[in-house]
Amino acid sequence: MGQAAKVLQLFKTLHRTRQQVFKNDARALEARIKINEEFKSNKSETSPKKIEQLIKIGSDVELLLRTSVIQGIHTDHNTLKLVPRKDLLIENVPYCDTPTQKK
Repeated sequence: MGQAAKVLQLFKTLHRTRQQVFKNDARALEARIKINEEFKSNKSETSPKKIEQLIKIGSDVELLLRTSVIQGIHTDHNTLKLVPRKDLLIENVPYCDTPTQKK
């Protein structure tokens, strides 16, 4: 796949991830502006090495958003309601201070 195609694919993937992670949060959905600004600021980059480096950074950011961000909703003055996405709970393993032997 050519670099232009990789960049376009990353751009689309970042926006899809942004829409999923920040669903129903108009203020956070404005991350769209930051994504667009970053891509526009590097639009004239011609060095293949630098482009690969930027693609790697963008991919890392997308992975971080997809796997680590949980929405919180203010329910009252000092309370947040966490709204984890289903894909975050798949590998959730409870912590245990005292491990037990398997039988």
